Amino acid sequence: MKATDKQVVIIGAGHNGLVAAYYLARAGLRVRVLERGEQIGGAVVTEELFPGHRLSTCAYFCHALQKKIIDDLELRKHGFHVYPLDPTRFHPFPNGNYIRLWHDQHRSVEEIRRISSHDAEAWLPWLDFWGRAAGLLGDFFLRPPPTLHELMAAARAKGEENLLETLLLVPLKDLVERSFESDEMRAFTAAAGGEQIDMAAPGSALMTAYFRYSVQRPDSENVGIVKGGMGSITQAMALAATACGVSIETHREVARITVDDRAVSGVELVGGERFSGDVVVSNADPKQTFCRLVDPADLDQDFRSAIENLKTESGSLKFHGTLRELPDFSAHLGPSFDPRNLAMVMVCPSLAYARASLADAASGRISRSPIIQLQIPSIYDPTLAPQGQHVVSMWAAFEPPHLHDQSWEDARDAAGEQLIAAITEYAPNFRDALTDWMILTPEDMAARVGFTDGNIRHLDMSPDQFLSRRPLSGWAEYRTPIEGLYLCGAGTHPGGDVTGAPGHNAAQAILQTLAKN
Repeated sequence: MKATDKQVVIIGAGHNGLVAAYYLARAGLRVRVLERGEQIGGAVVTEELFPGHRLSTCAYFCHALQKKIIDDLELRKHGFHVYPLDPTRFHPFPNGNYIRLWHDQHRSVEEIRRISSHDAEAWLPWLDFWGRAAGLLGDFFLRPPPTLHELMAAARAKGEENLLETLLLVPLKDLVERSFESDEMRAFTAAAGGEQIDMAAPGSALMTAYFRYSVQRPDSENVGIVKGGMGSITQAMALAATACGVSIETHREVARITVDDRAVSGVELVGGERFSGDVVVSNADPKQTFCRLVDPADLDQDFRSAIENLKTESGSLKFHGTLRELPDFSAHLGPSFDPRNLAMVMVCPSLAYARASLADAASGRISRSPIIQLQIPSIYDPTLAPQGQHVVSMWAAFEPPHLHDQSWEDARDAAGEQLIAAITEYAPNFRDALTDWMILTPEDMAARVGFTDGNIRHLDMSPDQFLSRRPLSGWAEYRTPIEGLYLCGAGTHPGGDVTGAPGHNAAQAILQTLAKN
């Protein structure tokens, strides 16, 4: 049988599954994508959560989607469009100070100078450091996951050994405190992307380099708010995939992956229908794949135990609402501020505040100091809300996947009120401006999208679950111990966020294997 005669079944029509489907179909394979829900996209969807108001339900900002994937799939031809933000972020502080980050970094320097001349002079060297750091990892985004030895060899070839050692050994908190003197800039830099990492832990700088990959991308036209919401990305991907012959079927929930003598044979749906597959690609997370979809008898017990012990402890809250008017940040920005300042707002007043948020989450409590990224995408994209109205979302990091002394269902309203109160401290009209709101807890995200413990990146992004150790050390790229079964989701290299890289890389691994056989 020729490789092009082989049937591929992909479980899940999230963005990485669609990317993998495109590359496999383009190479001539017969590809079927099975999606359990009524719509494609997984965590990258747009929904009308309130009548006449559309929001990006889970993923909310395009900052890491790889240019190669955008170009290969011709996503713009299929409706993908991005509104670049400027300023890219507005960070207010309780004392009335604020910082905005602009595309023109010299303008950002002058913004910072209002707070500290020392910190203003430190800003461009800080950006250079992270640009170099992100470059070390960026070289491997669309390649097989490197071992630490291979990463060190690449750093040595670039003359960046000291840089990599710093990333591995010096906690992010120490780097921030060494570079900046003001409390404002320390909070601004430490909470730049709301990353769910312990900034006082060794290795936190390495993880930050992953998240900072998009900071200085040359293709800035691909970074910003997506027209029509994030679902426009997966809709465009689906159009690209189907144009190559991919079959995408919704309401098709896979109950189990069928295995014959340690080799995959296909899938069985809820209800008993079966589809044969020479290759099965799971876009579900590793725990869902091996602890729910694969029969324990088909796995080595030590391997299954290792999968069960993978860390999925990073929870988040997602708040969605509708607004009759914009939040009033005039106390910071003056009475006639440009609404574009509010497209992306960060709330994290200090390093101590961020540390307290992490401590609450580790104790199984709702964070009493939530780190919030507030987004009002309708400032740029008026199609998301009726004329004169707006939609608003908040992402709150450092929340426990399960609460210690109550259920998330019981805590839902209190958690939402806490987020509203946090924004109202800066914008006094915010509570009254809200006309409706809802909140998605980690348990909601687990139920909606299928994430274990509601973990938006499938697994925690931590040094022990990174590079060649994601999801487990010793794996041959995206292959699994079951012949013909592959993973292509965020639980594989390079990790979470809307990059498309895991889907791309898994497809290349499959094609290379088929070419050898």
